[in-house]
Amino acid sequence: MRKFLKIGVPVVILLLALLFWWRFFFVFGEGVKAGNLNFLVKKGYVFKTWEGRIIQVGFKTPAPGSMQSNEFDFSVANDSIGAILERASGKTVELRYKEYLHSLPWRGMSNYVVFEVLKVSDTEPVSILPY
Repeated sequence: MRKFLKIGVPVVILLLALLFWWRFFFVFGEGVKAGNLNFLVKKGYVFKTWEGRIIQVGFKTPAPGSMQSNEFDFSVANDSIGAILERASGKTVELRYKEYLHSLPWRGMSNYVVFEVLKVSDTEPVSILPY
């Protein structure tokens, strides 16, 4: 029984640590999103994080026959990136992000965490179609 406890307890602790890392720190994917920055706010009771949303060009339809704007909710854990985005409200931005399986309170409320701002530009005027 003692031999089982000496081997079994460390194995269980190691498996739990590996599971915790996989659920909260494993980067599931990375990518770039571009769109108009709708809002960016700094909020939280204990851990203050930046939460924002960009509205992408185009529409997605969750159900046939409906129309809905394509929104991307994200978190920013770095204050310097939050300050850059705070001054870019209403502009077109390109953001590089990491996707995690679950969120952590000090990382933000979203599974998508922005870690780099690639480009900030004024919104392009809408062109008039010839028809």
